[in-house]
Amino acid sequence: YLAVTDANLVLGRLQPQYFPSIFGPNEDQPVDVEGARKAFLELVSTEEGSKYTLEEIAYGFLQVANEAMCRPIRNLTQMKGYDITTHRLACFGGAGGQHACAIAKSLGMSKVFVHRYGGVLSAYGLSMADAVYEEQEPAADIYQYSDPSRASEDPSAASREERLSHLAEQAIKNLIDQGYSQDSIIIEKYLNLRYEGTDTSVMIKEPEELSGVLPYAEAFKEHYQREFGFDLEGRNLLIDDYRVRAVVPGENPVACKPVEKIGEPEPMDNQRVYFENGWEDANIYNIDDMKPGHEVVGPAVIIQSISTIVVEIGCTALVTSDGDLDITVAAQ
Repeated sequence: YLAVTDANLVLGRLQPQYFPSIFGPNEDQPVDVEGARKAFLELVSTEEGSKYTLEEIAYGFLQVANEAMCRPIRNLTQMKGYDITTHRLACFGGAGGQHACAIAKSLGMSKVFVHRYGGVLSAYGLSMADAVYEEQEPAADIYQYSDPSRASEDPSAASREERLSHLAEQAIKNLIDQGYSQDSIIIEKYLNLRYEGTDTSVMIKEPEELSGVLPYAEAFKEHYQREFGFDLEGRNLLIDDYRVRAVVPGENPVACKPVEKIGEPEPMDNQRVYFENGWEDANIYNIDDMKPGHEVVGPAVIIQSISTIVVEIGCTALVTSDGDLDITVAAQ
């Protein structure tokens, strides 16, 4: 069966001579380029596939895969009222770097960040992650009345604080039982709120600065307006759930220092790589030969021991002071 990796392989986006030999029964065989090409040629030989070249079919695979990755990103940003063009696309996973620039282009994003441990970022992040334990319980309380004369009332105030405190005690006890010090534990409180007559609940974190009479309501209305583009009036605001997160903060990485650009490094190879306009001559770089301040202008391929990064046409990758890649995507 063909995989996205096969498409990247036959299009030169993965360079087999620099790819680890981890295949076969003994996990010591190189990647099979000819096998991938043969499988794609079988698609070309079909009636429908005969309309396209092998490269066009493989590139179509990548376009479908990229769009499948774009959709959940849109759901987390644009569908919730956020302007995706103001965000930076963070790339992780061994194959993430082969698609990041193309995905950023499709989403209209101008910046991509590839961590130096991007290929194993899940494991690296786990070593620095917060320790978290959550407690949650359902509710059927009114937080705010719709009646203007009672709008400033908080009918669940007394019971709410009691229930949140009880959940916090349980969450703290769990982390203490795991060996964490109580002094290192931070408590975050949430209310899962919705308008009466709707089934859309929004989990609202306790505002850091408790302004106004009903701060959770203010935060809920702001979120609701941003995500749905309107607000509802004349409805009671209900509490569906109480939730508490007990957090022991993990290690925070040191902020990256500015770096002075020092031009383009010496490539170790030059190969043909397939892009939207067809085959292009692309320089191949070894990340170990690159220093902070080095810039790579696409089309290019950067080889890491744990990943391969494709720098698309119109993209420029800058090595940061920490050895990460800060990629700028040209406006489309």
